[in-house]
Amino acid sequence: MDITFGGNKVTLEGKEIKVGDMAPEFKAVKRDLSDFNSEDLKGKIVVYSVAPSIDTSVCAIQATTFNEEAAKLSDDVKIVTVTVDLPFAQERFCSVKGIESADIVSDYRYREFGEKYGFMIKELKLLARGVVIVDRDGKVAYVEYVPEVTHEVNFEKALEEVKKLS
Repeated sequence: MDITFGGNKVTLEGKEIKVGDMAPEFKAVKRDLSDFNSEDLKGKIVVYSVAPSIDTSVCAIQATTFNEEAAKLSDDVKIVTVTVDLPFAQERFCSVKGIESADIVSDYRYREFGEKYGFMIKELKLLARGVVIVDRDGKVAYVEYVPEVTHEVNFEKALEEVKKLS
């Protein structure tokens, strides 16, 4: 799979995740510095919104759009934005942008999400942009790796897939 960042080809580390795969369990860090464990979301439909940094305009749009959509979805759908930003930056961002319906977690400490889901950009140690949707049984139902990291995800397609599972 060819992924570019600002027009320059980058290498993704880890195993490319595909529809039908069992979603690997991973640890990340919550905004309060406690551990996030993906296994705690078993039985829910989970949308992992993956972005390099919330401090860029495209990433901010992605996080705020999914936060707005999360408020409209059923309680059995959980939206989790994953970046490598420090939890302090994530907390500041969420406070300023009013992020309350979706979670934001950091892959900075363990880097398990990036490696287990194949989103870690080797050259930058940032995550590529994309979306992974996991069904209630822990199986990957939808995956999007955005070919150019500076472009937006396909919100309509991702939300359509969530609604099919709800």
